[in-house]
Amino acid sequence: MAEPVPPGDGGALRPPPEFDGFLLRIGRLNYAWTNTESLLIHLIAGLVPCDKDTATILHLSLNTSRARLDLVDRLAKRRDCPLPEAAQKRVLAVSERMKRLSGLRNRLNHSIYAFDATGGPVRAIEMRIADRKSGLRLGSETALDSATLAELDEALGDIQAVNREIWTICSTFGLPL
Repeated sequence: MAEPVPPGDGGALRPPPEFDGFLLRIGRLNYAWTNTESLLIHLIAGLVPCDKDTATILHLSLNTSRARLDLVDRLAKRRDCPLPEAAQKRVLAVSERMKRLSGLRNRLNHSIYAFDATGGPVRAIEMRIADRKSGLRLGSETALDSATLAELDEALGDIQAVNREIWTICSTFGLPL
């Protein structure tokens, strides 16, 4: 159960103690994601081909993960791709895995977290508007429960596996390190 915060804190509620575990995992997920996304620089360098500094400029010039993954996909799919077909397939598979994993990361990063004094579950409320034919859907909620915790742990393992696969692709096919 959440405890009220002493007067002077705007009447906010203190999160339940288990909330720290979610924040820790979300932080780890963000760290692993950012670290793995930076490895796209090596894939870009091999796909263009160019030096790592040029690939870094390309990577940083795109401001979303989706744009960076789209660039990697398009470079790997082009007719005159300098990488062998086996490398192209592995790069595309890694990109697809990252796109799938980005959903959970985005959902939890672009949310606010709610808890109440009645002891109900902590909830992630998406800060997103979904346009529907006849109206809008605001603030889709997800309970932060044991299932969400398991989903976070699985996603973290998957991102770490993607990280290892990118390093393997780079070393196997001689991409710039």
